[in-house]
Amino acid sequence: MPSRMKTAPDNRSGGPTIATSVYDRIRRDIISGALAPGHKLGSTTLRERYQAGISPVREALNRLVAENLVCFEDQKGFHVAGIGAEDLDDLIRTRCHIEEIALRESIANGDDAWEDGIVVAFHRLSKVPRSAAEDGFEFNPEWEELHHAFHTAILAGCGSPRIQTYCELLADQAKRYRQLAATISYPHRNERDEHQDIMDAVIARDVERAVALHHAHLKKTNDIIVRSGLSLSPERVPA
Repeated sequence: MPSRMKTAPDNRSGGPTIATSVYDRIRRDIISGALAPGHKLGSTTLRERYQAGISPVREALNRLVAENLVCFEDQKGFHVAGIGAEDLDDLIRTRCHIEEIALRESIANGDDAWEDGIVVAFHRLSKVPRSAAEDGFEFNPEWEELHHAFHTAILAGCGSPRIQTYCELLADQAKRYRQLAATISYPHRNERDEHQDIMDAVIARDVERAVALHHAHLKKTNDIIVRSGLSLSPERVPA
């Protein structure tokens, strides 16, 4: 009898690779603002937009609900989570509290390899433009990735995977607000100098200065949005 030809596994049913890809793409579109706060996330529309089946789309949405980037309501379905002034204030205060713990522990325990990681991360970040466009602000995924790597490197010496994971979760929730602040402040805000000052204080093991600069860096997003007078009431986002 002729041997049966082996076929490639069919991932259309929603294998983990497809689900993760859809999750990453939806998440990026939410963070970058391509999917605005309050935007209805209908399964048919998402399946067409991301060229995926219902299973990976549903799995991606459930993961994003757990991250507070997507909301689900009975009879209404999924929609992009709203953004609000109170939510932003709470988020910034929580980040300051949690990341201060990680920062102090990192400065106390970090070794030479930890310092080298910070310097390398800053060098790579400083070489990439904040915006993907020259005539205005446009989401730059390369800068975002390197920015994440820089802040991760600073807190990496804390020795607590749980604290690091929570810091990353809070940072992810703040990304939409940071993009909004960037559209308002670009090109006047000098984030490179802010990062340089934080790095210098951390490398010098100047704990109090490092904490103060780090807090100011996080709070700057809130300050920019508040000064702009932009309304962030979640009840006013498009439905």
